[in-house]
Amino acid sequence: MKRQIFTAEHEAFRETVRTFLAKEVLPHYEQWEKDGIVSRQAWLAAGKQGLLGLAVPEEYGGGGNADFRYSAVLAEEFTRAGAAGLALGLHNDIIGPYLTGLATEEQKRRWLPGFCDGSLITAIAMTEPGAGSDLQGIRTTAEDKGDHWLLNGSKTFISNGILADLVVVVAKTTPEGGAKGLSLIVVERGAEGFERGRNLDKIGQKAQDTAELFFHDVRVPKDNLLGERDGAFIHLMTNLAQERMGIAVAGIAAAEHLLEITTSYVKEREAFGRPLSKLQHIRFEIAEMATECAVTRTFLDRCIVDHSAGELDAVHASMAKWWATELQKRVADRCLQLHGGYGYMTEYRVAKAFTDGRIQTIYGGTTEIMKEIIGRSLLG
Repeated sequence: MKRQIFTAEHEAFRETVRTFLAKEVLPHYEQWEKDGIVSRQAWLAAGKQGLLGLAVPEEYGGGGNADFRYSAVLAEEFTRAGAAGLALGLHNDIIGPYLTGLATEEQKRRWLPGFCDGSLITAIAMTEPGAGSDLQGIRTTAEDKGDHWLLNGSKTFISNGILADLVVVVAKTTPEGGAKGLSLIVVERGAEGFERGRNLDKIGQKAQDTAELFFHDVRVPKDNLLGERDGAFIHLMTNLAQERMGIAVAGIAAAEHLLEITTSYVKEREAFGRPLSKLQHIRFEIAEMATECAVTRTFLDRCIVDHSAGELDAVHASMAKWWATELQKRVADRCLQLHGGYGYMTEYRVAKAFTDGRIQTIYGGTTEIMKEIIGRSLLG
């Protein structure tokens, strides 16, 4: 089915993204995977190309365009290229809204120009060794010391954790307040007592630095509070829909691309003297995946349009996230199987997609959390 959500401007942007990937990312990606981290030069190149801060107002160096369809194009093209390591979506679509929506004028002028030119890489630190989706389990504390916050605690599984120059930390500012006693505290590179642990060894997305972070008596200026004191819960819930949409868009794009390369593979690969595509079982497998992708794509495109118009609610974002990522997982498994032994070889795109994509049903809220959100909306 022909997609109808993009204009000529969006497609021109798509060509810009493809050119950037071909020139600045793909020639270096194998080395980045070996290193476990991307080059900072790639971030600077992305900023120069106008791929950072798409929704940031022009006065701070951004693109001044909050149309989520441009973010969707970025997610689709990076997914098709297998280049999840350069986490532009995290920077633009997850952390960007906190800075543009909650920062004071002084904070915006201090942080947003670097955010947009690639010289200031960002991360958000929410997950802890004993607390994932449950915000009430967060133990990191930020104690009000009058002229500064005193930050103590640790975080784990933090994307961009090694590279980040600015980390938005979720911390308790009112210990007895539970989830409603949390605030967003911005910690900048070089703060005394802020240490980075090891670059975690993941099964996939090897080029994306994911780290442990430690805060020991870190003195954070009072004016590095982002948003309202004890307001993190509401701030986080407000922005989660966009985070989940970005993950969902990548999920359906990955499934479609895997189907595309597997369809080509079974046409060329022979067994018993004829192409695999001539076997009924193979044809049924391809037919089922194609139908599931087409149905999911229709729903996702509607969600993209609604979100761009500010009309997508948390429930439908959760539906999109769990369905698209679970589809991605199923398609990756089935496509690997159809490649036979070659599917298990890392030189084949399907093997890399299998391991890179496995995290999709976990981060941004697990599938189980998504179902709980949907169920509560229907049943109370």
